[in-house]
Amino acid sequence: MSNSQSSNDFREIALNRRSIKAYDPEVKISKEEMSEMLAEATRAPSSVNLQPWRFVVIESEEGKQKLAPLARFNQTQVLTSSAVIAVFADMENIQYADEIFGKAVELGYMPQEVKEAQMPIIKSFYANYSASDLRDVNFIDAGLVSMQLMLVARAHGYDTNPIGGFEKDQIADAFGLDKERYQPIMLISIGKAAQQGYPSYRLPVETVASWH
Repeated sequence: MSNSQSSNDFREIALNRRSIKAYDPEVKISKEEMSEMLAEATRAPSSVNLQPWRFVVIESEEGKQKLAPLARFNQTQVLTSSAVIAVFADMENIQYADEIFGKAVELGYMPQEVKEAQMPIIKSFYANYSASDLRDVNFIDAGLVSMQLMLVARAHGYDTNPIGGFEKDQIADAFGLDKERYQPIMLISIGKAAQQGYPSYRLPVETVASWH
């Protein structure tokens, strides 16, 4: 974990997270630490554990220059951040089911008989999913991992900003992905804030929750 303002205080991590618009361009994140953060983020929940999230870490100057024109009004975040993580949903993630369930058995997380009972059901279910239903499931999972990644980054002492304003129809092609298979979810800029983020008003619990 980074020693720079890292934290294990969940309240500090969750309640003091801010969306940052400009970063210190001198701050770099090693591939080792970025990999560690991504691994921690992928502990997020996933429908039948099929983990549809995929990440493109854009950290080189060449990559940022390619991304910046696609980021519309979010170019400052792209160009000053340590990296931008493009989060995609893999619409063919069922291809990894054998590996996921096989490893679960190998590691002792699941009995072999449970795998043998569940796999045909899951594969049949996914084979008959409508495109819109599959999209909904995969997008929810990708949203969960995105939020977890932002909290993980905060725990490591970094700041983030989720970005929805970008050319979603061009992003996969720009970074060599099949745009039919890999559906863009969001961009997450990450680095050290160059200016403090602003607090924001949140609706009270009485407005957003009900008890029955």
